[in-house]
Amino acid sequence: MAARTGARSLARVLGVNGERAASVVDLAGPRGEPLLIERLLPRPDAVRSEHLLVEGGIARVYEAVRRADFMRAWHESPTVRLLFAARGVGERVVSAAAGRERPVEPPPPATMRLAELPAHGEWVLLGEDPPFEIAFGAIGRFWSGQTAWEQIDAEQFPAFERPGFARIACDFSLHRYGATRTLVSYECRTQATDPASRRAFLRYWRPLAPFIGVVLRAQLRVVART
Repeated sequence: MAARTGARSLARVLGVNGERAASVVDLAGPRGEPLLIERLLPRPDAVRSEHLLVEGGIARVYEAVRRADFMRAWHESPTVRLLFAARGVGERVVSAAAGRERPVEPPPPATMRLAELPAHGEWVLLGEDPPFEIAFGAIGRFWSGQTAWEQIDAEQFPAFERPGFARIACDFSLHRYGATRTLVSYECRTQATDPASRRAFLRYWRPLAPFIGVVLRAQLRVVART
């Protein structure tokens, strides 16, 4: 399944405090109801979206989204590996400046597929509406030089309010585009749980937002090649 030449990224949506530029994709689902991500995080502090035209019917592309191994974006893209390495260096610097010992990070998983996400863990499946949408997310603290993810059940995600954390909801939504193509939108939203965490997160987010777009586009290309 190949991405159409020249359609690498149809639009970028970047926002802070829920204020976003217009997207090429309506936020309504196929039956007119709000998207899953709208229901999970209706008032995000920050948003990043990327879009890609993919050859194939919507059912086939939806299965590609579910089966795509997103670790391929890390293995196949030197830019993505460099960004994650730079993030690790930044965390070590911040931890050293604060006099904290940075814990040893576990090795990255061998694979990362949405079809294999659990309902309990760090990154969990939050909902599906085949073949139109699939959402997943996590809750953690990742802006102070030390990344820590909470172990959660998926049903806990919408109401989680414990101070000192932020919720991340990610979502692939699919729209038919002509007779033989599908428009795949990949959106990530973040909402902090208290004002102090929000201020700290936004200081972290603003310089990183363009680079997060690089990662999202790399993962969309993995879908197109699956």
